[in-house]
Amino acid sequence: MLHELNVENLLLIERAQLRLAPGLNVLTGETGAGKTVLAHALDLLLGGRARPGIVRPGASEAYVEAVFELSDGLREELGERLAADAGEIVLARRIDADGRRTRAYLNGRSATIGELRDIGARLVSFYGQHEHRKLTVAGAQLQVLDGRCGPDQTVRLRECAEAYRLSTALEAELEDLRELSAARERELDLLDHELAEIDDAAPDEAQHERLLAARERLRRLDALRSAAGYGARGLVAPDSGEDPGAVSLLADIAARLDAVAGVDPALDRLAERLGAIVVESQDLAGELREHGEQLAGEDGSLEEVEQRLAATERLIRKHGGSIADVLAYAVHARARREELDGAQGALAQTGERLARARAELDRHVVELRHARELAAPRLAEAVREQLAALAMTDAEFEVSLSERPPGPAGGDAVELLIAPNPGVPAGPLREIASGGELSRVMLAVITASTGCEGSSEQRAPAQVTLGSTPEQAQTLVFDEIDAGIGGHTARAVGERLRALGETRQVLCITHLPQIASLGARHFSVVKDTSADPTLATVVQLDEPQVVSELVRMLGAEDTDATARRHARDLRKAA
Repeated sequence: MLHELNVENLLLIERAQLRLAPGLNVLTGETGAGKTVLAHALDLLLGGRARPGIVRPGASEAYVEAVFELSDGLREELGERLAADAGEIVLARRIDADGRRTRAYLNGRSATIGELRDIGARLVSFYGQHEHRKLTVAGAQLQVLDGRCGPDQTVRLRECAEAYRLSTALEAELEDLRELSAARERELDLLDHELAEIDDAAPDEAQHERLLAARERLRRLDALRSAAGYGARGLVAPDSGEDPGAVSLLADIAARLDAVAGVDPALDRLAERLGAIVVESQDLAGELREHGEQLAGEDGSLEEVEQRLAATERLIRKHGGSIADVLAYAVHARARREELDGAQGALAQTGERLARARAELDRHVVELRHARELAAPRLAEAVREQLAALAMTDAEFEVSLSERPPGPAGGDAVELLIAPNPGVPAGPLREIASGGELSRVMLAVITASTGCEGSSEQRAPAQVTLGSTPEQAQTLVFDEIDAGIGGHTARAVGERLRALGETRQVLCITHLPQIASLGARHFSVVKDTSADPTLATVVQLDEPQVVSELVRMLGAEDTDATARRHARDLRKAA
């Protein structure tokens, strides 16, 4: 239950404090006085979006706060978020002057807007000025019926949504596999060709370096031959009358030194060294000649080296910038080929999984439909009873079920049908009902207090919200849902709201005296246009003030004795 609502610097309101009572609380005031500001304050506390211009001009921020009774279930759910001795739950929100930056609080500690929204949904069900229009939306009508199917329906819906998600995912996976299968042969041919190229070239970093060196050597083979031949000829001249070679000249010098051997020890040592040079020169000349002959036999090997290098370099350009990239691509290609080889098996396996998932989805669809078929006539009967109490005695109300393709909420489409007047065939609510009739239908749905499963002893309170998950909120807020009605109908609507107040706390923002007269506690919003900026204040009315407010709502002056007597009669009848 909502104990207290505090508002500071929100639009026209500078400061307001509402201490609400159990039962029906009403909020009234002239049109434009700012009654809906309080509804907006509650919306902010329930995680609603702030907007620019919401903060009162001249104020640095707006602040809204609500104090609720703390149930044992919510205490257990929030756990360490609450102090051990907490006796109530306080939701609060600050909005900066620009209306864009907000901060949320739970019992004085920072919270997220999402947390505020989740907790607020457990505490308050809010029905705005146009909430009854949601009854014309197919999804909301289905939720109304599901709310009448008992607590097990929530479990069925969750399991159906999960089965639908799995079925949809498997359908997408199967489609991908089918597309893969169609392109499989084409891609396999390409992979086989590329892997054959890599295997034939057998790229290797060390081998590639050796081939590069071999290519450079073979490209300069003629120069190598010439150098070896020139060296051999320079050391040992051929017998062709040319100048003697270097070996011959060195041998002649050595002979001259040998002629004076034994005379000068130092010269003897030099002669010995020269003799070694002569022998080494003779060996070197032979090796140069032999190497030149070997080079002469290497003609034709350059083309083979060039071909092998070209194959490797083509792979490098095709698959990356290095041999390592080529080898990595080969690993990926082999893995992809294995994947494609197994695609046919995966296709069959996924098809079997999809068949099982569809069967499971069909089972959940049937379970949901069975529950709805049981609930539909009971919901219709309960709503007809409530409509009779709302001055629609002759109205016919039906709940029509039809099949549609399975989805997350099952395979049913729901249409609420109404015939407001006798002799007229029932038609879709969105086409037939007027605004006032829609308001009463919504109230009838909410106030139909028995469930639709099991025996009368097993029936549970209905769980009904429009456009959201069913909740068990103990505080219901109605923001001018009485638009479009009046007279005896308004009185009947007020009676329903008061009846709701016997089991839930109700806050109703209304412009009808017939409803306002039934309130257990009455608040009024008064606008002062002489203030700058305009100021709206909220006051709790005592009994004489309630009568005066009813006189105003009847459109009479406060001094009108007849209107005052009528206002007192309305209060007495309450």
